[in-house]
Amino acid sequence: MTSAPQAELGIFGGSGLYALLDDSEEIAIDTPYGPTSAPVRVGDVGGRRVAFLPRHGVDHEHPPHRVPYRANVWALHALGVRQVVAPCAVGSLRADLGPTTFVIPDQLVDRTSGRDGTFFDGPTTYHAALADPYCDHLRAEALAACRAEGVTVEDGGTVTVVSGPRFSTRAESRWFASMGTDLLNMTQAPEAALCREAGLCYAAIALVTDYDVGLDGSDLPPVTQAEVFALFDATIPVLRRILLRLLSDAGHACGLEAGPSF
Repeated sequence: MTSAPQAELGIFGGSGLYALLDDSEEIAIDTPYGPTSAPVRVGDVGGRRVAFLPRHGVDHEHPPHRVPYRANVWALHALGVRQVVAPCAVGSLRADLGPTTFVIPDQLVDRTSGRDGTFFDGPTTYHAALADPYCDHLRAEALAACRAEGVTVEDGGTVTVVSGPRFSTRAESRWFASMGTDLLNMTQAPEAALCREAGLCYAAIALVTDYDVGLDGSDLPPVTQAEVFALFDATIPVLRRILLRLLSDAGHACGLEAGPSF
């Protein structure tokens, strides 16, 4: 583990969110899975120690299929983190979930491939229960923080997680929607599952940046990376206020069981 200062709460910054804590200490942590996306920054928010780690790196140098998810989760656990909030950008598969809407997801469907999705590659075997990948208590607190900041927010939604870094074809997008999923994203898996294996409460704050290309009745042109990043960047001040409110108000972890390696 590490002798670094302990933290109670953790944030994985998403696309566009590369910094959060104004007064913080930078910490480099050695992990069994290589380096983290960036050095972790630890600081105080509302009298509680918070660890911040941009999952894509400080310059967005890690595309979604190359994010070192295991190293990132292991590092936060090593610091003592027990609750993780994960802001992320998502595309919408529903006409009523337009850009700038916040969503607090409650389910995901993992359609990624080729990612290191578990800490248990053997000889120790552990089958984590992931029926509900997002912590209900932390979800409720994230929802309350969004409402307190006056943003449009949806309680619940299913995220289809794709490998990326490309966006979906129209046929793929229509198929995801036909399966009853609401949002598309590239990073919620294996992040959520790894947090569960480590016994960390996990919740996402998803920002809708675009309508996906397969949305029924939509004649909008396909979204571009520049458009997604621009909308996320424009919303960073609001997202930052939501996160700081959540970090100040969040209750304590609900005591999830970690796998035997932890």
